[in-house]
Amino acid sequence: METGVLCLGNSCRSIMAEALARYCFPDSLRFASAGIYPLGFVAPETLQVLAEWGVPTAGLRSKGLEEFSPAAFSLLVNLTSSAVASQLPWDYPGRIVTYPVVDPFGDTLEAYRRARDLIHRFVTEDLPAYLPGVEAIPECLERNARL
Repeated sequence: METGVLCLGNSCRSIMAEALARYCFPDSLRFASAGIYPLGFVAPETLQVLAEWGVPTAGLRSKGLEEFSPAAFSLLVNLTSSAVASQLPWDYPGRIVTYPVVDPFGDTLEAYRRARDLIHRFVTEDLPAYLPGVEAIPECLERNARL
């Protein structure tokens, strides 16, 4: 199953979701992220809070919708509070799931941790409901009990 994750700048939230999903579902899913208005860089705080959990960050980069073919994804996760359908091709055949997470960009490291924790919970607990037969690795599920 191929899943795309969208946010505004592709520097914090969708990058976290991409990294966490690749870590928690290493063999069963293909994940990619993009920003509606990409900043062109990944916020250092994003990389820091992922590293705190040992989540690999190699290869993560900020990219826009022009590098992201929505039609290739059967599921798109919108991490903003804005409607994103108008940014997609009119005939997008997949499903859009909106799970708003406050953008931590420019805020404290604690705000990045809160965003990471919310996204982790979504990735491991809610996302599998949209992806039948997919389950996160035990280490990711155990972390939820500690959040």
